[in-house]
Amino acid sequence: MRLEAMAVKFPHVEGHPNRVAFEGVLTVVNAASDKAPSGARGHRVMLTRAAAEKALPSLLGMAVDYRPGWDGHDARRKIGLLTEAHLDGNRIVVRGYLYARDFPEVTDAIRAHEPEALGMSYELADARVEDMRAEIWKLNRVTFTGAAILLREKAAYRATSFRMAS
Repeated sequence: MRLEAMAVKFPHVEGHPNRVAFEGVLTVVNAASDKAPSGARGHRVMLTRAAAEKALPSLLGMAVDYRPGWDGHDARRKIGLLTEAHLDGNRIVVRGYLYARDFPEVTDAIRAHEPEALGMSYELADARVEDMRAEIWKLNRVTFTGAAILLREKAAYRATSFRMAS
């Protein structure tokens, strides 16, 4: 097993009312998505490990968003921040903070979901596809521009997860 990690360190502030920690599996590498993500024109995708390793730094400092109904992305509903990303086997694991005081209804809604109900999805720019005619698009280069929290059943990768710290 190989583990690589990147993080932006924030000082610990005991009981900070607007900073609730979270952890999630953003995606898996070297595996085809279970369904086509938005923007892929109906194609399933596979993010290569090499592309993911190179793009990990682009995750740090990016926003986490959600959409009412927990069924997709809405880049204008930013509710948190990614502060850490690492590869754990074939999974990209991310950590960060939700702005709990600014968005109490969102954090309450997250807590109301079943523990395994939520997943994550990445947001990309500058993706390079090896063969646009292929049934499964192989992503050889990407820049991460954010992430979304959504129902796992709505995510392109069902192996994703999301959980807030208690």
